[in-house]
Order: sequence, then C-alpha cells, then structure tokens
Amino acid sequence: MALPASRSGPEVRFEPDEKPGLPVTIGLALQYCLLTVGPIVLTVAIVVRAAGESELFLSWAACAALLVSGIATMVQARRVGHLGAGYILLMGTSGAFIAVSVTALVQGGPALLATLVAVSAVFQFALASRLSLLRRIITPTVAGTVIMLIAVTVMPLILDLIAQVPEGVAPAAGPVTAAVTLGVTMVIVLRASGAMRLWGPVIGIVAGSVVAGFFGVFSWDAVAAAPWFGLPLEGWPGFDFSFGPVFWALLPAFVFVTLVGAIETIGDAVAVQRVSWRKERATDFRGVQGAVMADGLGNLLSGLLATVPNTTYSSSVAIVEITGVAARRVGVAIGVGFCALALLPKLVAVILSVPDAIIGTYLIVLISILFVLGMRIVVADGMNYRKAAIVGVSFWVGYGFQSGGLFIDQMTPFFAEMLGNGMTSGGLTALALSVFVELAGPRRKRLVTTLDVDALPGIRAFIDSCAARAGWGGDMLQRVHLASEEALVSLMGDGSADEDADEAPARRLRLGVRLERGAAELEFLAVSGGGNIEDRMALAAEQSVEIEAQHDFSLRLLRHLAASVRHQKYHDTDILTLRVEAPGG
Repeated sequence: MALPASRSGPEVRFEPDEKPGLPVTIGLALQYCLLTVGPIVLTVAIVVRAAGESELFLSWAACAALLVSGIATMVQARRVGHLGAGYILLMGTSGAFIAVSVTALVQGGPALLATLVAVSAVFQFALASRLSLLRRIITPTVAGTVIMLIAVTVMPLILDLIAQVPEGVAPAAGPVTAAVTLGVTMVIVLRASGAMRLWGPVIGIVAGSVVAGFFGVFSWDAVAAAPWFGLPLEGWPGFDFSFGPVFWALLPAFVFVTLVGAIETIGDAVAVQRVSWRKERATDFRGVQGAVMADGLGNLLSGLLATVPNTTYSSSVAIVEITGVAARRVGVAIGVGFCALALLPKLVAVILSVPDAIIGTYLIVLISILFVLGMRIVVADGMNYRKAAIVGVSFWVGYGFQSGGLFIDQMTPFFAEMLGNGMTSGGLTALALSVFVELAGPRRKRLVTTLDVDALPGIRAFIDSCAARAGWGGDMLQRVHLASEEALVSLMGDGSADEDADEAPARRLRLGVRLERGAAELEFLAVSGGGNIEDRMALAAEQSVEIEAQHDFSLRLLRHLAASVRHQKYHDTDILTLRVEAPGG
C-alpha cells in the first residue's frame, strides 16, 4: 500500500470528527434517505412478492428493514465499542440475499427466514473477530475488485429502471427526464463548489421531477392510500425452532452469501476511509473490523425482526466523494431519518413516488464514481503481474456470469441465481485466486518472542538462519538486519522510553519471513500500539511536523531500507509487513 499522500479528489468540507451546522446535517440526511429508502423497501418487496407471501408480512418486513437500517447506520457512524466503522456507511437490505431469502420463504415461510438470518449473523460476528487472520486473502486487491464488480452487477438494473415509463405516458418522458436529471447533476458536480455542491443531487432530482410533472409521470394514489403513522406489529411471524432438514440444507447457502456481503462491507469500509479525510491516510483496519461487526449486528436484528438481511450501501461512499461531507453527525442523522420513515408510511410513499427514471439516472453517477474508486484501491495496493491477473480474470468472470454468457444455462436454478450475480461470481474468483497465491508461495519461517529490545539478539540469529538457507550476500543480510531493527523500534513506539516500561507486561511479537528471489518479506505481528506506522512515516517526511527525534530517525531509515511498508491495525493486533529487496535487484 502506498504511503499517505494528499487527496486528489474533491475537497473534503467536513471530516468525520467535525460538526457541520444543523441545516447542512438535516439537508444531507434527507438527501441520503431520499436516495436510499427506495432500494431498501423495493428489495423487500421483490423478495416477499416473489415468494407469494401476504401483504401484511410485506408491510411489516418493509418497516422492519427501515428500522434495522436506521439503527445499523447510526452504529456505523458513532462506533459503539467495537461495533461500527466510525464513518458514514449507509446500511440497507442486501440484494445478494434475494435468491436465498425467496427460497427460505417458499420452503419454510417467514419464521424459517428469520431463524436462518439470525443464525448466519453469528458467523459474521465470528468472521469479524478474526478478520486479521484473513488479511492475506481478503486484500485490497480483492476488495477493490468487488467494488468494481458492484457496477457490473447493478448497472443493468439501473438502466432497466431508467427505461421504465408508466403506461399511457409519452415515450419521450423517460429519456427527457433522465437527460435533465443527469445534465443538471453533472453540471453541479463538475463546476459547483461550496454549499451548492452539497445540494447538487437534490437539485438534479428536483429538476428532473419538474420535467416529469409536465409529462404526467407522477401518481399520487399510493400516497393517498398510505396511513400517516403506524407500525404493523401483527405481521411479525416469530421463529422456527424445529431445525428440520430444510434449515440445515439452506444454512450453508446463507453463510456463504453472508461471506460475500462481508467482503463487500470490507471494500466499502476501506473505500470510505479514502474519501473522508482531506489528507489521505493509511487504512485503519480497526474501522474495517468494526464495519463488519456492525454489519453482523444489522443481520442479527434483521433475523430477530424477520426481514431481509442488511449490508453496507456502496453508494454512500460515492455520495461522500461528491458532497465532501464525512461528518459522523450526518451519519447519525441519516439513521434517525430511516427510523422515522419506518413509522411514517405516507412519507415513504411520497419518496417512492419519484419516478424510477430520475432515481436511476442519479444512481448512474454514483456507481460510475464508485467503479473508479475501486480501481484506485487496487492500484494503491501496488500492482504486479499476479495482482493484475487476479483483478483482470475476476472482473471478466464476474461480467461473464452477470451477462449470462458463462454456463448459466447448464446450472441448477439455485447456482444459476447465485453465480449469475457478477459481484458474487467475480468476488469468489478473486478470493479463490488469492488463496491459491498464498498457498502456492514459499512457506514462511516464524519466530515467537517478546516486543522489546531484549528480543533483538534472537531476531538477528533467526534472520541469520534464514539468510543461510537463502544464500543472501552480506549487503542483503545487513539491509534485512537494519530493517528489522527499525521495524521493532517503530512497533515499540513511545513505550520504549517510558519510565514504567519495565513494570508493564511484555507484549508478544511473532516474526514471519518469506524468502523470494532477490527479496524477503518480513511480517511483524504485535499487540496494537498507538497510531498507525504509515501515518507516522508520512509525518516524519514533513519538515513542519514535530515528532520525537528517535522515531523521526527510525521511520526515515525504514523508508530507505524497505521497498514497501504496510501497516494494518486491528482491535487486537498490529501487523507491519516489510518487503526488503537485494541492493541493485
């Protein structure tokens, strides 16, 4: 991963820790709710109506989905304990669960769906708690590829949405309203600044809606029929605790789709960090871990309330990129808005009355930006021929399945539905190729010791034994020794200078060395310390920033000794990976 640099994208007006004024907060929250309430409710409607369930259950499931989305969105923004990313990540119903949810409803009804969703959520909590163990498999390359595949998966649906025009309306209504919405939105996105850019999406939608009004596209019948206030509690079905053959047959499928959703959440959590700060920072994997935990909380609540499972909405990353507002306060307001909408069916009906062509047109802008953001994540992780092969093959496999060109007709209906989703098939391909690269590579040699200066002689002896096997020259061996020493000092941080350091319990350190032709990869795993080493290295390169002299020298030296430095922070682990290349290699 490249070291932090200044962002090249639009200006960030409000960082996560900053507090915009109340008008901006409320305005953006309404905007986010306007663009997201439709997909949340429509996904539930697709699942329930495809399974032939009652309208009473549909009313309950839609309201429950909004409540869960609101709670999970607030947790993502505020970060309650280890739950939440600490960034604006909108939560909503997951399209990846449509196939398995319909199957569960058909074979066992809403009670079976509730049980399966709740049980599969436990798997996601387990995955999040051990996310550091999957760091070599669920890499930025995999996450960036999944984000790019979101565009492949969603764009056909968006184009179909734009093409939908009510019967009896002039054929020109769709293209004209779409063109006006897109034109106004792009002019504001490309040319506006300040407060105008914040309201750009709403202005584009209002402009398109005015044009749609002239064509008579709006229908207010659903709005008139909807009640002002209510929550259909009688639609909750309870649970199915029989745990029969149908449950055990469907549980692996739910767990599998939960893993796919977790990969998407990881990608979104990485992406939102890239667009939320004025100066680009190294990815804080504690936030990524918290995002997956909050995603699991959303799925657990979805199971308890018997509705379609949650996931992060990648469009929230693109909206942060466009508006330049990443304040947590806005994320909390969005969650409150979702909860309020769940109790106000008439307002939901008003929002859903916005023509499909207008919502679909603006989604094109969001998904297009998201696709480029996925590319940036892949490139920022460093590109070599292996990563290029993983990204290229996975992307086109996902496109092939999404377009129906790869063996879909020869598959059973279940696998055809599952793999027909480009994000699922392409993401699994990227995951499988990453696993193969990891398993087929040279085996790591490991040393377990303590994280203190007394461990240095043992580390030097361990590296000497590795050098003897690899046949390193004196210059290469010396460079690896120096890099390991500076990495040790950097991981120890300011604690090495504390007067009470001798009284503190020694932190454990695991050093892994993988030997390659003309290079060595060193991986240091330790209990989490303060700060991110990549960020501290960036500060060491800036003359205007004062940091402790010993660390300044150590980090500067580490920059020159290692070809690449990557630091990942989790709640329970610090991971520092160095690649040291032979001089002149």
